[in-house]
Amino acid sequence: QVQLVESGGGLVQAGGSLRLSCAASGSIFSINNMGWYRQAPGKQRELVASITERGTKNYADSVKGRFTISRDNAKNTYYLQINNLKPEDTAVYYCKADRVWDGSAYYYDRWGQGTQVTVSS
Repeated sequence: QVQLVESGGGLVQAGGSLRLSCAASGSIFSINNMGWYRQAPGKQRELVASITERGTKNYADSVKGRFTISRDNAKNTYYLQINNLKPEDTAVYYCKADRVWDGSAYYYDRWGQGTQVTVSS
């Protein structure tokens, strides 16, 4: 089984930084696309950043210049660096793998459990 576990959230003041981690465990040969999403109270979940297997990165307009997605292939871990945090960044942040190949089967739309980010003004 493939599992994703996020960590790194917390309570920070506006202007601060956080680095979120998404650790993928299990037998993993490849992940074609990993996305970071967030869901604020009363709002729909939105995609904020993604990275393809080839390393192509994309960002939502609202976070460009402040969010950076990266990965450590050796650790099967993905990161989301968030700088200059704003109160509107307050949300639960999730990672999602679109398609995971474990050597014998594909697994689709694997979500982590989320990590809370709260930004105080």
